[in-house]
Amino acid sequence: MQKTWWKESVVYQIWPRSFNDSNGDGVGDLRGIIAKLDYLKELGIDVVWLSPVYQSPNDDMGYDISNYRAIMDEFGTLEDWEALLEGLHARGIRLIMDLVVNHTSDEHPWFVESRKSKDNPYRDYYIWRQGHAGREPNNWRSFFTGSTWVYDERTGEYFLHLFSTRQPDLNWENPKVRQEVYAMMRWWLDKGVDGFRMDVINMISKVPGLPNAPIMFNSRYQPAGQYFLHGPRLLEFLGEMRAEALDTYDTLTVGETPGATTAQAVELTNPDSGPLDMVFHFEHMDLDTEPGLPLGVKEWDLLELKQVTSRWQEDLEGRGWNSQYLSNHDQPRQVSRFGNDQQYRVESAKMLATFLHMLQGTPYIYQGEELGMTNVAFPSIEDYRDIATRNAYRELTEEHALDHEHVMARIHRKSRDNARTPMQWDASENAGFTSGTPWIKLNPNYREINAAQALADPNSIFYYYQALIKLRKANPVIVYGRYELLLPDDREIYAFTRTLDDDRLLVILNFSASTPTFELPAALPDTSPQLLIANYAVEDSASIRQITLRPYEARVYRLHGHASP
Repeated sequence: MQKTWWKESVVYQIWPRSFNDSNGDGVGDLRGIIAKLDYLKELGIDVVWLSPVYQSPNDDMGYDISNYRAIMDEFGTLEDWEALLEGLHARGIRLIMDLVVNHTSDEHPWFVESRKSKDNPYRDYYIWRQGHAGREPNNWRSFFTGSTWVYDERTGEYFLHLFSTRQPDLNWENPKVRQEVYAMMRWWLDKGVDGFRMDVINMISKVPGLPNAPIMFNSRYQPAGQYFLHGPRLLEFLGEMRAEALDTYDTLTVGETPGATTAQAVELTNPDSGPLDMVFHFEHMDLDTEPGLPLGVKEWDLLELKQVTSRWQEDLEGRGWNSQYLSNHDQPRQVSRFGNDQQYRVESAKMLATFLHMLQGTPYIYQGEELGMTNVAFPSIEDYRDIATRNAYRELTEEHALDHEHVMARIHRKSRDNARTPMQWDASENAGFTSGTPWIKLNPNYREINAAQALADPNSIFYYYQALIKLRKANPVIVYGRYELLLPDDREIYAFTRTLDDDRLLVILNFSASTPTFELPAALPDTSPQLLIANYAVEDSASIRQITLRPYEARVYRLHGHASP
């Protein structure tokens, strides 16, 4: 397997609005991030992924960009950004930026021109269509609820938006659009950016004709997803991007690819022919999602998590590369979702971290994950700021007549604002995030869960993450080793091995609050196992042949000797 720096890295995602506020306006900013660079260095991460800081009217929290080459006023200036880059590089940390090029803001100069007239030079920068009999051009539904079409009275046509009504989709069929994007990418790369996280990049190619979708709701990405996910020219467009904007730079590229299959991921990340280094897939994120209505919730199943994770590990082995994540700015907090955020918050947060960092693929840590930050349960929809959450509340209560308590329970489980409450730095007012009024309320548990507390406790989740990162750097088997699932039918224990040449690790994870017994498969050796990390105290003499696991226990052993025939 080809060795590269981005396979060996650990990435930390910063959502700047909620990370650290330097000037008291209640909004996190670039100078606030600069003030915390030593914290990131101590954690041990190698790369920062910075969510959008470009100029934006903030309809979708910066993912609606009005100027790709300017910084949002709330976040600071281009000079502040340059100081951040310098500070990161001085500490040996690389920086990747969000590349949001499926759509722009409706305030972007291209769209302002595009909507002026049908013969404007920028008209074909976006996707415009005539309606049919007074109705939208097709029946596609937006990810943010409602139609994907907005009627524009000035020209009597509709424009396409897969997301917010203020995020018109770019027309990637137009070569001028593509050249504009590549020039912008080169501009940032010349400034020293080390790569890009590419927002919903597998949506840039739409099926010609934009046909009506069949009426079915058997998937989160249906009925229209088949017409814009991994479209017919996607590989062509990304290959062109690779040739014209990336090949002369040493970069990390990760594509956000909702609905992607392992076969499509191999197409995108194959080291010989793929245009990207890795992708974010969503199969594990959908395990607790009931398709159909917004914010649909169901209970997730460990056997399904094993099946999905194992398929992605096995299908990409030697053919592509995985990215590993359990939380980000669009997802609930992982300890609330996959662990136990009450009695076993610390133990389950460490167990989930072990799971993530012991898989093959580049790990992504989302801000606050290393502290065990949890979901929040605001009582009123007025406390929420996320446009998708507010739209879903309106649709569920008005169109589907669901009661407030039921809808709020869904929001408490699945809202994107779970991840967007301010970073909890200490127990002082506003958790040390701001001296002003925060743009969104804090999680009330910040007095108990915060970075100052974690840094003062040698057994904290923070130091456990630090230890995992150090292990990964010291043991190539964690990066490059082959994955093999054990005990596939166990509903509480997730166990697997990682093997590189003669080096083999055994990972044992209890995903439950009970005390199941792990039995070592007969084919694996139990002579002189070396404990590398555990989230409970373990006696050196403890046998691994049979282990009664404590709630959410995690252990990683190096195995010595040969397997039984």
